[in-house]
Amino acid sequence: MDVFEGLIRGPVLPVASRFFGQNLLLALVFAAILALNAVRARFWCRYLCPLGALLGLVSKLAWLRYDVDKVTCIGCGRCAQVCPTGTVQTQRDFAADPAECVLCLDCMSACPTSAIAFRGRIGAVEWQPYDPSRRQVLVSLGLAAAGVALLRTTPTARSENSWLIRPPGARENNLLSKCIRCGECLKVCPTAGLQPSLLSAGWEGLWTPILVPRLGYCDYSCNSCGQVCPTGAIPPLSLEKKRETVIGLAYIDKNRCIPWADGRDCIVCQEMCPVPDKAIILDDQTTTNSRGEVVTVRRPQVIREKCIGCGICETKCPLKGQSAICIYVPNEGQAGL
Repeated sequence: MDVFEGLIRGPVLPVASRFFGQNLLLALVFAAILALNAVRARFWCRYLCPLGALLGLVSKLAWLRYDVDKVTCIGCGRCAQVCPTGTVQTQRDFAADPAECVLCLDCMSACPTSAIAFRGRIGAVEWQPYDPSRRQVLVSLGLAAAGVALLRTTPTARSENSWLIRPPGARENNLLSKCIRCGECLKVCPTAGLQPSLLSAGWEGLWTPILVPRLGYCDYSCNSCGQVCPTGAIPPLSLEKKRETVIGLAYIDKNRCIPWADGRDCIVCQEMCPVPDKAIILDDQTTTNSRGEVVTVRRPQVIREKCIGCGICETKCPLKGQSAICIYVPNEGQAGL
C-alpha cells in the first residue's frame, strides 16, 4: 500500500492530504442531494443548481428546438419513456420544456413515425408563464429584507470572535461583502490551515475562509490565497507585505505549557517561529518541577510587537488536543488586524 501511495502521491494526488473541518457535514449534504432524486429526478439540476438556472433562462432563446408534428404523432409515448430528463410531457401533447431539454435526440430516434424533429426558430419560448400577484411580490420582498436583517443581528455581526483568524489582509478588506465562497484560497493553502467557517463567523460569514492554526499555519513564504482570490476579498499582497501583515497574536497558556506547568524544557514554538528576529524568546528561570527538584527552565515569552500571528507555534505545539500556545485577535487591535 505504501508503494502504491508513493507512486500516485505527487503525480496524481496532492503531496499532502487535504482535510476540512466540515467533511462530515459535506458528506451529509451530498447524501441529502442524492436522496432528493427519489422525490424528483435530477432534483439538483432542476431546482438547486445555479448554473442550471442560468442555462434554463438562456435556453428560452435557443435557436434549435424540439418540435412534434401533431399530424403524424400517434401518441405512443415512447418519446416520454426514453427522455433522460423527463421533460417530454404527455399531458401537453408531448411538448418538451426547452429549459430541461439537453438535445440528446433520444426521443427522435425512438419515435416510430418520425413525428419529432429539431428545427431552427427565432424568438422566446414560453413554457410555464409566471405572473405573481402584487401580494406575492410584497411578501417575497418582505421575507428577503427580514432575512438580511436577521443575518446582521447575530452576535458575531457586531463583534467577531477573538479566535476567528482571517487570511492576511482580509479582515480590513471587508471580506464578508466581497467573498463569494468559491474556495480557491482553501485549495491553494499549502498547510490546509485555511478552512471554511461554519457558524463561528455567524450566518453572514458562512463558508468564508478562516485560519485554524491547530490544523495548519499561515506559511511565512506563501501569499497564494491573495493571488487566487477572484474578488479581492483577500488582497493580492506581495510576499514582503504579507510577511509584515499581522493577522493575530500568540498567547501562551501557562497552565498547559510544558516549561511553565511542568518545569521541563520545550523550545518547539521558539524554534519554529519564522520571524527573523523571533517573536518568541526563551527566558531562563529557576523553578521547582513536579518532582520537587529545583531546576532552571527555558520558558517561552511572546514579543507582541514582533508577532504576526502566523500560527506555526500553535500547529507545532507537541501537546495533544488543545495547544499550549494559541493565536487570537486582541480586542484593542480588532479594527486594525
